[in-house]
Amino acid sequence: MSIKVLVVDDSSFFRRRVSEIINADPLLEVVGTAANGKEAIEQVRRLRPQVVTMDIEMPQMNGIDAVREIMRTNPVPVLMFSSLTYEGARSTLEALEAGAADFLPKRFEDIANDKAHAIALLQQRVRAIASRRTSLASTRTTATRPTTTATTSVSKPTLNTQFSSSRPAVKPASDVGAVKMPPRASGKQYRLLAIGTSTGGPVALQRILTQLPANFPLPIVLIQHMPAAFTPAFAQRLDSLCQINVKEAAGGEILKPGCAYLAPGGKQMLIDGSSRSPKLTIRDGGEQLNYKPSVDVTFGSAARIFKGDVLAVVLTGMGADGREGARMLQKEGANIWAQDEASCVVYGMPQAVAAAGISSYSIPLEKMAECLKKEILR
Repeated sequence: MSIKVLVVDDSSFFRRRVSEIINADPLLEVVGTAANGKEAIEQVRRLRPQVVTMDIEMPQMNGIDAVREIMRTNPVPVLMFSSLTYEGARSTLEALEAGAADFLPKRFEDIANDKAHAIALLQQRVRAIASRRTSLASTRTTATRPTTTATTSVSKPTLNTQFSSSRPAVKPASDVGAVKMPPRASGKQYRLLAIGTSTGGPVALQRILTQLPANFPLPIVLIQHMPAAFTPAFAQRLDSLCQINVKEAAGGEILKPGCAYLAPGGKQMLIDGSSRSPKLTIRDGGEQLNYKPSVDVTFGSAARIFKGDVLAVVLTGMGADGREGARMLQKEGANIWAQDEASCVVYGMPQAVAAAGISSYSIPLEKMAECLKKEILR
């Protein structure tokens, strides 16, 4: 049975083009279209699609408000189409917080250099988010700064702004993705927290980072698959919501405790220097790499500099980026955690490390920050 899709855009040309691409996949079927947010809400109620593709800027009701209402009344995975501009990034992040599952650039040439690849990627994204039929409402978080009595207030500045071949045993399929929580703090000492994610990551990162105290004792590196136009806005958004400092990473910076460094879109973020004076290096993406930024690249560099003094977390996302970097970290003695299947938007990246036997625990998103604080704070 094919996956039912609703296409929403105020441009009849774009509705037709997206419909043609979706219908060209034998696993997908467009069951309806809508020209604005109000029509989309009604069509979702009437047609019960399994996925909605949604434009942001539309007359009568925009895509953000439509997503918010759909999630309130008839939750369904939504794929947003966005312009690759700073304002487009801000709107897209707002749509993701409202409940959208993922996004793609609206111009197909911005998705991939090759037209056929761009088409295949759109079809793949629709199939991927359709596999998660549960409501995303439970994993969303209100965009407000958390309060805590356990930390001191910190004034924050305005921002301007090849792997190991050794393979552990593969876990039985029945164990992969099941919740497995750390029973207690391990007592291990860390020098770095590293988090990698993709689809569903912006909301997951916000959920976790907003719960960390201002005096968090480690530097944090964040690798989120995201276009270059989006990472400055995403970093600034997180910084405005979190007690820790969050910024888009720049080359030459010395890693500092209580600060999270977001890998710039379209680039690779590596850690150089020494474990006592670690610094960031930002390089061009590299044509041979599928992901820019790549979790594998950053995790691998962390293994080289920090050895086993790393806690690495792999969150929701398509594909297997992070598995080989996590394998390198594990070989050095680092601890690897994964997000559990039920709380992921797409259970790809966490599944890759869990199935390979690399991750020690599979933790629900709503428990991740609590577990991190228990493990790291003394």
